[in-house]
Amino acid sequence: MNAGLLFPGQGSQRPQMLHDLVQHPAVDETLAEISEALGIDVRTLDSTDALRSPVSVQLALFAVGVSTARALQRSGVRPLAVAGLSIGAFSAAVVAEAIELSDAVRLVRSRAEQMEHLYPTGYGLAAIVGLSEAHVIRLVAAVNTTEHPVFVGNINAPRQIVVAGSIEGMKAVLAKALLQGAKKAELLDVPVPSHCPLLQPIADSLRKQLEAISVQDPKVIYITNVNARAVRTAKGIAKDLADNIAHGVRWHDATSIAQELGCELLLQLPPGHTLRDLAQENLSNIKANVITPDNFDKLLHLALS
Repeated sequence: MNAGLLFPGQGSQRPQMLHDLVQHPAVDETLAEISEALGIDVRTLDSTDALRSPVSVQLALFAVGVSTARALQRSGVRPLAVAGLSIGAFSAAVVAEAIELSDAVRLVRSRAEQMEHLYPTGYGLAAIVGLSEAHVIRLVAAVNTTEHPVFVGNINAPRQIVVAGSIEGMKAVLAKALLQGAKKAELLDVPVPSHCPLLQPIADSLRKQLEAISVQDPKVIYITNVNARAVRTAKGIAKDLADNIAHGVRWHDATSIAQELGCELLLQLPPGHTLRDLAQENLSNIKANVITPDNFDKLLHLALS
């Protein structure tokens, strides 16, 4: 069965996520390799205290995704396509063999450190459910100011939109959204304004770093964040890894592309289940599930069938 691997982004983290992985030699080897590149044991980054830092969150999410995906690959799964939401894109690029693991670790740490330092307080993300993209664009345009900037961020589903920016700006958008019929409009537990122009300096920094490392053509199809396109070139992947931090993620379009490419099974790598839920709710005639230690063998058999 043609499988696509989906790697979640910030917001899906939970304490002890690096200690609740499938028991597999590839997991242990990958975590050891990441720890060596970091200079610390990556397993120390998933405590409740550690996860207060975006740096720990993003490195831990990266480690969970790559190590679990490598367990699948070592067991014989060759995905048709990979896609990662935000920081998950770096996991996807490693699994597609477009960038080396050690290079990705350095990029992820640099990205997260810059995000933490650029907007330490007063900024973040919010989700609006029940309104269309066009509707949210109009709400944001009516509220956005230099003093309280706010932007449309991720399009997770046709009526599930994430906005990014200042807390005050987002609160104004959320209030308008609820008055105009949104089913839900709330701030998210993400303390940085990801995927909007406020983070362009980080995109510029990542671009320079990517130019200094070896990026290869992927061994499997990589689906981009920024414009939801299937790319097969090193240039396309490097551009997406740099640019996605300062642009919205068209996640619904990305999973639709995966289905159009022929993916019959979408497997979300841990932690969380949001990407699985979005696929189940918004894509027809496709199987979607989350890899866990309990169902690893069952889903491995399904992916190999």
